[in-house]
Amino acid sequence: MKRTLLPALALASLTWAAIGCSSNPTTPTEATATADASGTEHAGGHIYSCPMHPEVTSTKAGDNCPKCGMKLEHTDKPAGDGKTYQMNLSTQPAQLAAGQAATLSFLPQVVGQEQAPVPLAVVHEKKMHLIIVSRDLSEFYHEHPEFTAAGRYDVPFTFKTGGDYVLFQDYTPSGSSHQLGRQQVSVTGPKKAPVKFSQDQMQWRQDGYQATLSFDKPVQAGQLLGMRIDVQQDGQPVTDLDNYLGALGHVVVISKDTQDYLHVHPNDQADRGPRIGFNTTFDKPGLYRVFLQFNHGGKIHTGDFTVNVQPAA
Repeated sequence: MKRTLLPALALASLTWAAIGCSSNPTTPTEATATADASGTEHAGGHIYSCPMHPEVTSTKAGDNCPKCGMKLEHTDKPAGDGKTYQMNLSTQPAQLAAGQAATLSFLPQVVGQEQAPVPLAVVHEKKMHLIIVSRDLSEFYHEHPEFTAAGRYDVPFTFKTGGDYVLFQDYTPSGSSHQLGRQQVSVTGPKKAPVKFSQDQMQWRQDGYQATLSFDKPVQAGQLLGMRIDVQQDGQPVTDLDNYLGALGHVVVISKDTQDYLHVHPNDQADRGPRIGFNTTFDKPGLYRVFLQFNHGGKIHTGDFTVNVQPAA
């Protein structure tokens, strides 16, 4: 059984700011009062922070996180618990092969206390979100490993083709801040020709569905962008989207080099489509792949887009 030990990457080092939005997005305000003896800033007596990104704080109730769109929750605790986490990956079989059923097994650990159990909090209805992409970003999968009696989080998975894949794990240890694990695995077997993405691809079509991605201004690094995705079926607007993991839609954005990653969720909205709204900010210029998942007709649909982000004006 192959084991890969990789320090969990803090989201601040791998992601850029993004927020789910409505037509009038709320921008979190930063705490500006002096810090107390513990180093926690207080203004008006309370701090509100993001469940996934505790480093994002506001002194105003009802604000949304500018990284993932979640509503900030009341807390006066400093971000994190001072521990460093890592994700242990093992596979069965040890050598992954295309077309062969495998088990991907994950164990969250505290660096220096590897034998200590690390309970995970439920975030967006799951304790762990596993994103699997082919290295060329032409394939995308969203899985949810389940806790086992052995204390690990396992998920069955079969890779379709040989080649290199990147695995991301979204997880939050109970009482700590959000963590992001990342590993690269090699799969033996027949390989397909790599897909080379270069041009903007703002529409996706499959099985009678169409999704269109658009922004409210030119896509440049370093500025807040209004992003929306409109969904149609057989040429008609879809107005009865169902929730998937507690939201109308989920978006994962990954840079061409797979080093930048973001899992975005929309704000609450009164209707059920056809528009799903987000705000996002790209920190760096370059090519990004955008993956949308939505629930309609009792099925989870996955669409993909390509966006070229220009340098800041």
